Amino acid sequence: MTARRGTEDVVLTGVAALSAFGRGMTALAAGLDAGTPAFAPVERFDVSGRRVGVAAAAAGAPALAAELADLLDEACDEAKLSTAQRAAAPLFLATHGDPELARVPVADRLRHGSTAFAVALAVAAGLGGTVRAYTTACVAASTAIADAAALVAHGEADRIVVAGAYLVEPDQFALFDAGRALAVDGQVRPFSAGRRGLLLGDGGGAFVVESAAAARERGAPVLARLAGWGRAGDAYHPCQPHPEGRGMARAIAAALERAGVAPEAVGYVNAHGSGTPQSDTAEAAALYAVLGGHAAEVPVSSTKALHGQALEASGVLELAVTVHALTTGRLPVNAGYTGPDDGCRLNLVLAPRTGAPGYALTLNAAFGGANTALLVGAA
Repeated sequence: MTARRGTEDVVLTGVAALSAFGRGMTALAAGLDAGTPAFAPVERFDVSGRRVGVAAAAAGAPALAAELADLLDEACDEAKLSTAQRAAAPLFLATHGDPELARVPVADRLRHGSTAFAVALAVAAGLGGTVRAYTTACVAASTAIADAAALVAHGEADRIVVAGAYLVEPDQFALFDAGRALAVDGQVRPFSAGRRGLLLGDGGGAFVVESAAAARERGAPVLARLAGWGRAGDAYHPCQPHPEGRGMARAIAAALERAGVAPEAVGYVNAHGSGTPQSDTAEAAALYAVLGGHAAEVPVSSTKALHGQALEASGVLELAVTVHALTTGRLPVNAGYTGPDDGCRLNLVLAPRTGAPGYALTLNAAFGGANTALLVGAA
């Protein structure tokens, strides 16, 4: 890995995706374009004692480590990384941790922690250098991407591989169900009147985050530019955002400022849009606070209404969604909508729509008041 000095343009040169629609970007794109939610009764484990029994889960019982290994290989192959280039690339992994952790003896838990899990994946994928594990709930993957972009931009690395995955499993499902966070009507309805909450979904992805100069040197295909990124916390409540969306607003403003892009240049927003009353209203307020009147015009959708909430992997899956929108001009629908909410006066994509967004925002928020914004530019 040859580090450079100064400020580098940051690009994405490889992508892989996993969702309830299937493995690969082709399956994800087909599911997004169809606009039909992937929610169905959970068959992977017993939900007979739960209030809610649906999720966006792929068939069978996929294994997290195996799925992540496949995502890493696919992204590195698409980026055309050689064996030597892989060996010099660090791995930043967003994960809830090794699924075996809760069931191993106390004496063995260090070997099953998040960092150990990430190191094992890096070794298996032939990646080298620093390994980081991110466990910060729904902003874990987007935080990892922002960190990778910052290091590449400042010449600390030529490229970093970022990955994350979550598979619907009984422990987290039980927690969200007991906390009454899951939508009892079996649908996610972002920014809609009558929204009832979130639903979990299988999701994952991997990206090669690289300097534009390094990509040019080896003739790598560029998918999109990572033009800006921002992170902020509002420290308002353990589970609820500030009603005015102050943390999210600061994250969006930071991403635009870093990129030197005016609010009016944003052509699409892939919203966090969890489908919960407080979160959606706060996010809409944040968009108005930063974009001003443009917030009523820019197309907005939350694809969690299609593929579900992928927790720690949300940021990387939804970045893949945003890249799809940029590269194809096909904007994914905001499914589940039943009617307008006065607190969410946004230009929602309610039917298949095409556009030519030069820049798109993808937003994420997490319990504890953490917020991230990634600004992606067309290649």
